Amino acid sequence: MRKSIVNLQQHRLGVLVLIGLVAFICPQGVRADESKGLGNDLRWWDGAVFYEVFVRSFSDSTHGPLANDGIGDLRGLIDKLDYLNDGDPTTHNDLGVTGIWLMPIMQSSSYHGYDTTDYYAVEDDYGTNEDFRELMEQAHARGIRVIVDLVLNHSSSEHPWFVGSGDPRSENHDWYVWSRHLPKYKGPWGQRVWHEIDGRYYYGVFSSRMPDLNYKNPAVTREMLKVTGFWLRDMGADGFRLDAIKHLVEVGENQEHTRPTHEWLRGFYSYYKRLEPSTLTVGEVWTGSSEVAKYVGGEMDLAFEFDQAYATVHAANTGEKDRLAEAQVASWRLFPRAQFATFLANHDMDRVGSQFGGDLSKAKLAATIQLTSPGVPFIYYGEEIGMSNVGEGDPGKRSPMRWSPDDLAGFTTAEPWHAIGDDTAEINVRDQLADEASLLSLYRRLIGLRAEHPALAEGDFTPIKTDHPQVHAFMRRGGGEAVLVVVNLGDQPVDRYQLAFGGPGVARVQELLHGVEAVAPNQPVGSGAGTAQGYQPIEVLGARMGYVLKMDSMDAK
Repeated sequence: MRKSIVNLQQHRLGVLVLIGLVAFICPQGVRADESKGLGNDLRWWDGAVFYEVFVRSFSDSTHGPLANDGIGDLRGLIDKLDYLNDGDPTTHNDLGVTGIWLMPIMQSSSYHGYDTTDYYAVEDDYGTNEDFRELMEQAHARGIRVIVDLVLNHSSSEHPWFVGSGDPRSENHDWYVWSRHLPKYKGPWGQRVWHEIDGRYYYGVFSSRMPDLNYKNPAVTREMLKVTGFWLRDMGADGFRLDAIKHLVEVGENQEHTRPTHEWLRGFYSYYKRLEPSTLTVGEVWTGSSEVAKYVGGEMDLAFEFDQAYATVHAANTGEKDRLAEAQVASWRLFPRAQFATFLANHDMDRVGSQFGGDLSKAKLAATIQLTSPGVPFIYYGEEIGMSNVGEGDPGKRSPMRWSPDDLAGFTTAEPWHAIGDDTAEINVRDQLADEASLLSLYRRLIGLRAEHPALAEGDFTPIKTDHPQVHAFMRRGGGEAVLVVVNLGDQPVDRYQLAFGGPGVARVQELLHGVEAVAPNQPVGSGAGTAQGYQPIEVLGARMGYVLKMDSMDAK
């Protein structure tokens, strides 16, 4: 008990140091957006669509010292920015995203980058700090914000801080969690978390190569605040994706969601908001929505909504709507207004192309649901063209991007760091850009609609009752407009269904996504009972098809 009290006191001291540093280090009244030339909207992410990039797999540069070495790099990414957003609203060949999340780009001892060896330098395989600054300049010129993965929970076992820290006389000994005796408990999913060096044991929740940093030591907090300021001020990043943040501070055998973790994050939030008010953080809290929501608002800006991701993929795969409907309502109820990040898959999950067995109709259906729902959407690179896993394990989920139908997919001219895959002729950017019926073309239209219609980008959410087990519907209202989304989750057309909703009268209905004919409700809405019964806006809902209907003259909040 005495040891636990001492540990808690040490942590509280760390929190007090953090709060003191906020007041001491951070200048008042700084508006980061003004210096970045992107306006001064402190909630810029509300209307954004993000794109997750694994730099190693995105594009190998064609000029410079890292050209054509089989590994993607920052200059290769710069060369492809026009694909993501060319900054010209009159063109229509770009994807239209306005945010990029870069998986780890700091010096690391592994291919994936989640074991950092230097928090102040770009990974040699990817380029230099100057290359990153050029990326920021080029991205901002196109209206794209960039956030980077920040791995606060642990470092690499090859980081200079850790090397030699097993010696109690080392100045970095207390930067990690050490024990003279082997604790008997295991990790949250039954894994080994205590690892031995020279008869002493250190804690690493993920592996022996990733020792956890000790945030009960105020020196660790000071250093990681310095890292944060470096990437915001010196490097110009727009924010961070916070990796594995639920594991930050352990309390004995309690290794997730601890009170000290929440306390530390509140201090961290105050720090970066005073340093750069427009900074965005989005957290990875891989658990159920009710627990995830506790981190949003005062601890981080957004968090990934795993329950809704699972529910969306399940609905597209099975044609069943109940789980999706429940997840959407829960997200809207649990989080501050739309302050959650939606996605279908990420670098730790099987690609949705694999989850759907290569069925592009399911991929289109899932994309339609995600990009018309509340929240801030994140798209995993290659998802928009239907990429599947290539090979086993995590590297198979992170294979090179397919730009063209040739054997090396336009990714490189050298031996690629990972196999490309044997379906490049069917799954590639070049061919899908030229095909209006392609998955990529649908993504472009959906992102475009989200940008054009505030009801989709930032509007509220109302579930709509339907009488068909495979027809799902919801209303989005905002910016003076209302948009009705109707989805047939089944693998057969539906010609008999009914919607019921309340609201003012509707004079005209326009289908925005496919341009099909739509009709207004066959009875007034808003007078008397205020409910439209038996409404069928589209005569026949195509199999696995979603429709986006602008409801003119409906009052929007």
